[in-house]
Amino acid sequence: MPRIVQVGVGPLGQNMVRFMQERNEAGSDFRIVGAVDPAPELVGKDLGEVCEMGRMGVSIRPDVASALGRRKADVAVLTTVSDIKRITGQVDALAAAGLNIVSTCEELSFPWRAATRSARKIDRLCRDRGVTCLGTGVNPGYLMDLLPVALTAPCQRVDRIEVHRIQDASTRRIPFQQKIGAGLTRRQFEAKQAEGTLRHVGLTESMDMIASRLGWQLERTTETLKPVMATKKVTSGYTPIPKGVARGVEQISRASAGGKEVIRLVFRAAVGEPESVDRIRIKGKPNLEMRIAGGVHGDIATCAIVLNCVERVMKAEPGLKTMIDLPPAAFSWR
Repeated sequence: MPRIVQVGVGPLGQNMVRFMQERNEAGSDFRIVGAVDPAPELVGKDLGEVCEMGRMGVSIRPDVASALGRRKADVAVLTTVSDIKRITGQVDALAAAGLNIVSTCEELSFPWRAATRSARKIDRLCRDRGVTCLGTGVNPGYLMDLLPVALTAPCQRVDRIEVHRIQDASTRRIPFQQKIGAGLTRRQFEAKQAEGTLRHVGLTESMDMIASRLGWQLERTTETLKPVMATKKVTSGYTPIPKGVARGVEQISRASAGGKEVIRLVFRAAVGEPESVDRIRIKGKPNLEMRIAGGVHGDIATCAIVLNCVERVMKAEPGLKTMIDLPPAAFSWR
């Protein structure tokens, strides 16, 4: 029975708790023994009530020590921030408490090239405490990195990988719609873009994961970002979007090796997008293409992937791991 501490009780953390309870009702055995969130409006409240599920008898506490008390736990499900700089201190505290960690931090999914020093520090912290840390989710962690890597298995030669993830963001949680700039004027969008606060995090990490597994030494990486503007009023998102206002974002990341482009990742998420689709194209011997009609719902998939990795992380060797380091993830009641 995995004993879980939920760290971060925002919209994603709340979904994670609901998913654990849903699986328990179907015969799983996730046991939530603690919850951590420093937000003053959450501290002291019952986790189940915050998640609109009825009382669970688990009080949200501001830190892991007070959340656990004398109770024991196996894994911390960490759903807080996207950047490795801020996540490092959180990982340190959880590892010091003897907890394995599965995190949705995008930059933690494959930090070995983009944040080498931080990756080594986290790896050392975890090894010293005898725990395992994994960064994962639907993207990065699966759709634009692990899945295309797995798809190359029948290839004699791989020359290039291209992945398109196109999403109608109307059904995604409000923070996601805000993160992609839905509802901003062009000037507001450009201001947030300049601040670095408006972008999908993880494309760099996905390219690095692919390159690491395929043995490519990347020489140059680039990323472009632009708003997807509404050509008519859109009402399917969390707020009405008038014509001429941003309804989302399009990012394209490219990587070169051997003097040619070997990876292209296209991420387009916008409220009111006419078609959601995930598509992988591999140029090589043979050429391969995979298309997932309707796309994969990001919020559902991220929660499911985290839960499907809990047992794998508990069994893994200590240290910082990525999805290509562990046995293939698959659905599991545990």
